[in-house]
This record gives sequence, structure tokens and C-alpha cells, in this order.
Amino acid sequence: WPLSARSPEALRLQATRLLATVTDPSSPATPADLGLSLATTRAAWEHRAVVVGASREALVEGLSAVAEGRSAAGVVEGVAGEPGRIAFVFPGQGSQWQGMALELLDSSPVFAARMAECGEALSAFTDWSLDDALHGRGGVDVERVDVVQPLLFAVMVSLAAVWEDWGIRPSAVIGHSQGEIAAACVAGALSLEDAARVVALRSRSIVALAGRGGMVSVPLPVERVREELTGYEGRVSVAAVNGPASVVVSGDVQGLDELLARWTEAGVRARRIAVDYASHSAHVEELKDELLDVLAPIEPQAGRIPVYSTVTGQVEDGSGFDAAYWFTNLRQTVEFETATRNLLR
Repeated sequence: WPLSARSPEALRLQATRLLATVTDPSSPATPADLGLSLATTRAAWEHRAVVVGASREALVEGLSAVAEGRSAAGVVEGVAGEPGRIAFVFPGQGSQWQGMALELLDSSPVFAARMAECGEALSAFTDWSLDDALHGRGGVDVERVDVVQPLLFAVMVSLAAVWEDWGIRPSAVIGHSQGEIAAACVAGALSLEDAARVVALRSRSIVALAGRGGMVSVPLPVERVREELTGYEGRVSVAAVNGPASVVVSGDVQGLDELLARWTEAGVRARRIAVDYASHSAHVEELKDELLDVLAPIEPQAGRIPVYSTVTGQVEDGSGFDAAYWFTNLRQTVEFETATRNLLR
């Protein structure tokens, strides 16, 4: 039950009046009815309280606390300020789990409709069904990179549609590695069809790299990591800079094994990432001609929302997000920290 008023005293009085109503045995209103009316028919002032409960009794207890000016479980109070600007941040691979999005698919018409559009767009470039992949049907292996990346793309784009339908609209977007494809789509720099082409055909190309490389997460500053990679030029490189002491390296299996053993011995809690290919390394060079060819038809344009690029680290309008850009996005270091710092600045 949300409440608001122009002063703390008025907020207590409003809670007291509402308490008299909800404890009246003759009142026909259900907790859900009251919640809807409070949220949609009352003015929103700066002094606010929200009471959350799984039963009428819990809600009444929380409302009593607001009326008496005391704290209680399920009660949040605060003073609203000017709304800040919002960025949508789209993750890279690794955020998935079997069964994700199924409840939202059943409960949100907006999410379901956007997922259906994504499925239709992806069907032009895949031999499997998005719906089958989500539900674990049809023998679709969701561990395959050419399945999981399009699947994540569809979920991210559809989640953004839900947020925007709720009135939560971003002032900027940022995407980590393959997450930047979803970011570009939500920003309007890529049409849904072009974004589906990029995520489906690029991830299909990555299959050729499977079994020949890997990636390791290292909790060290990037300057230190680059020093550690001396002598590994062309074999292991910095794949992503995620924070002041959060770096990913990728490359040859043997080189990664040697580095991982060295870091472990030194007490550095480096860990192997569960992939068997080396994105953002020299391995990707062999895909260049193919990717420039299959992604040539896309037509990027200036989007409606600025994109903080993890390729350049700078704000981009999206008009340069052509085939060469998406090859570079896969080939070079993900400059997530730089892009995030510039976004915050």
C-alpha cells in the first residue's frame, strides 16, 4: 500500500485515516483493491511510505507503524527527489540459466509479444526455435554459443520492452561484449532484424573456435595483468577490463594454464570461465572475412538513445555500427570500465 503526503505529519495522519478504513469490518475493499486505488487514484507528494505484506494482517501492522511513526518489517519511508537519469546495462554471456524468463513469458503480455518478435527475427538465421530453447524442448542445446547468445539477446531486448512499458526509459545504454548488440537494438541503432542477423550469424561463426581456447577471470588491475602477459604476445591477451581490479584474459589453452598456475601459486584468486573458445583474442582474426561478409547487409543508423560503446569507450550515436564494428566488438578488448566511467561522468 503506497502513501504520500506533503509533510511527515500529514503522512502519519493519512496512515491513521486509512487504518480506520481497513480495520472497519464493514469495508468491502480487498488488500489488492486498496493497493490499486492508492497507487493510481491519489496524488504523489514528496513524503512517502510503502507498506508491503503477504496478508491483510501484515499490511495492517505495517500501516499502524507508519501511523505511529515507528519502523517495522515491510515498511519503507523516504522523501522523493528529482528523478535521476537511468541507463540500461546489458550483460555478456554467462548470465543465463535453464528456465529463465518462463514466468515472465506467461505473466507479461509485453514481454511475450517482444519475445515473439525476436523469435520471428531470429528464425531467418537459425535452424532452431527460440520457444523450444526457452522451454528445453526439441533437443536444442542451450550450452552452444550459437544458441545461448541469441537467446540472451532476445531476453534482454524483451526485458527492456517491459521496463519501457512501465515508463522506465533509459537516457543511455551500455552493453558488455555480445550485450552491446541488444543495447544497439534498444537504442534504435540496429533494427530488430539487423540485430538478429548480427547475434545469430556472429555466434554461429564462433563455433569454429570451440575447443581451441579459453578465458580466465583475474582479480588484478589491468596494468598488472598486462605485465604478467609479457612473453605471451599472440597467445594470451586482455579480453575485458570490467573494473579497477577485474580483468578477463583469453587465448591459447596452454598459455592460460601456465598463467592460472602462476596466479594460483601467488595467491591470486584467478578462475577459469566456462567457455572453450577465446573471444577478444587473436583467435578471432580467422573469422574476419566471414563476419564482414555475412554482416555486410546490416544498415545501422543514428539511434534515439546514446550508446556508451565498450569498443571505443566513448558515447556513440550508433550510425557506425556496421559489420566492421561488430567484428571489432568480438576481436578487441571489452573496455567496459572506461565506458562505464564515461557514462557516469
